[in-house]
Amino acid sequence: MRPFSYQRASDPDMAVQALSAAAAANNPLTQAAAQPLAGGTTLIDLMKLDVMRPAAIVDINPLARGWSAIEPGGDKLRLGALAKMSDVAAHDGIQRDYPVIANSLKLAASAQLRNMATLGGNVMQRTRCSYFRDVSYENCNKRNPGSGCAAMDGVNRMHAVLGTSDHCIATYPGDFAQALIALDATVEITGRSGTRNVPFAELHKAPGSTPDIETTLQPGELISAFVITGRWPRSVYLKARDRQSYEFALSSAAVALDVQDGTIKDARVALGGVATVPWRAREAEALLKGQKFDDGLAQRVADAAFADARGRQHNNFKIALGKRVVARALQQAVTMEI
Repeated sequence: MRPFSYQRASDPDMAVQALSAAAAANNPLTQAAAQPLAGGTTLIDLMKLDVMRPAAIVDINPLARGWSAIEPGGDKLRLGALAKMSDVAAHDGIQRDYPVIANSLKLAASAQLRNMATLGGNVMQRTRCSYFRDVSYENCNKRNPGSGCAAMDGVNRMHAVLGTSDHCIATYPGDFAQALIALDATVEITGRSGTRNVPFAELHKAPGSTPDIETTLQPGELISAFVITGRWPRSVYLKARDRQSYEFALSSAAVALDVQDGTIKDARVALGGVATVPWRAREAEALLKGQKFDDGLAQRVADAAFADARGRQHNNFKIALGKRVVARALQQAVTMEI
């Protein structure tokens, strides 16, 4: 690990100023010279691997006094960005009214990591692409822009089949983000100009020709909270993985339904483990609205969700697997007791 300076921010203004001062004007935020430290479960790993090389670390854990609240109330939920994953997953109100959130957090990482990791850090975690995480591979457009992508014709079993480009096929690895995008969450962002709110769907950027630019956050900006409107007690997060503990998704689905008198009034479907960013399957959702559920409808929805999928040598299986995950998640959501 390379030498770096350490600063502990006592309030949001101090954190923003410290991160802004050290930010290089033309660098993507993820390559900025100063990085915020919360749980550190991704950042420290990547610094040890020499993938991330910040000159300055700004410890934002003191901000947890104001940024870690779990506030369900009425038809609105607000989650502080520094809330621990394990605390949110265990919260009675979250389990009752937003099981898709609780399940996505319970199925992520290990118990030890969930006790350390924060919500904000979780949605900002970097890809698990082995070519990105191993600096002995020079060809990685995400880590080294313009160098190529070794995964295209390499070992790409874990890579994306949706949202890819000719420059990058790395998969977004998180679980919690699929619940947020399915529930139309809003992200509260604190920066030099104060606080702004953006749809969670606009936080992550598809790779296109600049896979090194992963989010729309500006230098010095920090995620301070997530806000969800409405209650979604009929919601499910289903995750298929190589083993049942501490493993990233091969394919996952976050489903939220509003069913009245047997008819689906509203539907949300998001996909994980198969796309370069948290993926909302809007065409699939449209097939559900106003319909009575049956297995045939579930299959048509699953097919629609992967209509644009493009597999490669080792990850083609994700298309068939993903369809089964979507269909099963829908079946579980429809039949759950609320």
